[in-house]
Amino acid sequence: MQEEKQIQWFPGHMAKTRRLISENLKNVDITIEILDARIPKSSRNPEIVRLTEGKPSLILLNKCSLADPEQTKKWVKYYTSDRSVCIATDCVTGEGMNRIAPTVKDILSEKVERYENKGMIGRSLKAMVLGIPNVGKSSLINKISGSKKTKVENRPGVTLDKQWVATNVGLMLLDMPGVLWPKFDDRAIGENLAATGAIKDAILDLESLSAALCGRLRESYPALLAARYKLKEIPDGNNFDLLCHIGRKRGFLISGGEIDTERTANMLLEEFRSGKIGRITLDTL
Repeated sequence: MQEEKQIQWFPGHMAKTRRLISENLKNVDITIEILDARIPKSSRNPEIVRLTEGKPSLILLNKCSLADPEQTKKWVKYYTSDRSVCIATDCVTGEGMNRIAPTVKDILSEKVERYENKGMIGRSLKAMVLGIPNVGKSSLINKISGSKKTKVENRPGVTLDKQWVATNVGLMLLDMPGVLWPKFDDRAIGENLAATGAIKDAILDLESLSAALCGRLRESYPALLAARYKLKEIPDGNNFDLLCHIGRKRGFLISGGEIDTERTANMLLEEFRSGKIGRITLDTL
C-alpha cells in the first residue's frame, strides 16, 4: 500500500470540516459519532474526539452486520462511559436504528425535562452527525429521516458541506462532511481504513493492500478465509504468496499460467467489504 499517497490526501478538507464543527457545535445538543463496526478504533478520527470533547455524545458502531458480533459487544462496552453511550447499528438490516432517537432523549433527559417545564413539549433535539468517509453516515441519516435527503454512494467523500435534515422522531440532524485526518502514524490504521473503503481505491496499491489483508485474516480469521477460498490448509510464507494462492484457487490466470494478481486483489477486497468472507472485525479488544 502506498502510504505516502494516503498522507497527501484531503488536508484542506480537514481544515474546513474542523472549522464547521467548531462553528456549529454550540448550535447542537449532542453529537452522534458514527464508527465502522469492523474498525471501531481506526475509524475514530482523533480530531473529532478533540473538537467535541465535553459535549454529550452517542457513538454508533455502524455496519455491524459485517462485523464480528463478539467483538462488537466488547467495543460497545468500551465506548460506553459517563459522557457517551454506544450502540450497534446497521442501515441494511435495520439493527439498532429504532434505538437512536430514544437513546438521544435519554442522554439529554434533563434538557428534555427543562423544555417540557417551559411548555415546549415535543421540541426537536439537535444532533451533529460526524464520521469518516464511507462509514454509512448518509445512509443512516436517510434511514432515520425516512427519506433520501442526503446523497448516498458506496465511496468516500460524497457529502461535501453541512446540511440540516429534519426527522419525525424528534431529532434535527446536522450532517457534516466525512473527513479523515492528514497522517496515520500507525500503518495498521491506514490499512484498516483502506480495506473498508474509507480511502479512495484510486490512490492505493490494491495488490499490496489485499496482501496485507490476507495476512490479517490468516492471523485472526483463518477458518473463514479457508472456507471462503476452499483452502485445505493456509500456506505459510509471505502475504503476497497467500494472495497468489487464492488467485490460483479461483482460476484467475493469464497467459503463461501466471496469476492475475490485480483481479485477485480486487476480488478479495470486494468480498471482504461485502461480508462474503464472513463477519470480520480488524480492530480487536
